[in-house]
Amino acid sequence: MIEEQLYQALLTLKTPQEVKKFFKDLCTPKEIKDMSERFNIAKVLNSTNLSYQQIHAQTGVSIATIGRVARFLNQEPHQGYKIALERLANAKNDNN
Repeated sequence: MIEEQLYQALLTLKTPQEVKKFFKDLCTPKEIKDMSERFNIAKVLNSTNLSYQQIHAQTGVSIATIGRVARFLNQEPHQGYKIALERLANAKNDNN
């Protein structure tokens, strides 16, 4: 399946710089901005008790997007945000 090939290609990249180059080739600047904003919202939701309105005021991201990220962070079975956030936290702790 073509989608699986994309995931496998991502796994071959070894550094953040390689991932950045790949995303710059693959995505438009707006797509990268949107994905970055969603991931930032996931970090904020995971680490604070701010309301959607407070997050919107701080980031400018729509309430609808914040709600969607919250749903995927807390309710959907994929748990991709949580996996990434936990691994980033573990990597940060390992470097300290």
